[in-house]
Amino acid sequence: MHFLLLGIGLYFLPAIIAAVRHTHNATGILVLNLFLGWTGVGWFVALLLAIFSAPYYVYYRRGW
Repeated sequence: MHFLLLGIGLYFLPAIIAAVRHTHNATGILVLNLFLGWTGVGWFVALLLAIFSAPYYVYYRRGW
């Protein structure tokens, strides 16, 4: 049971990082992770997007 929870947590790690960082495209990262994360490449791309996307408050502060 613990391995199942750990696996689900690792699978959705990019979406969790995006939600915690409050990125402006967190929903897109979640959708990408949900549908293409199983390929490995999609998971890695979602992880990179989650890490390198600017937080929402940067866009809000600049007026974008």
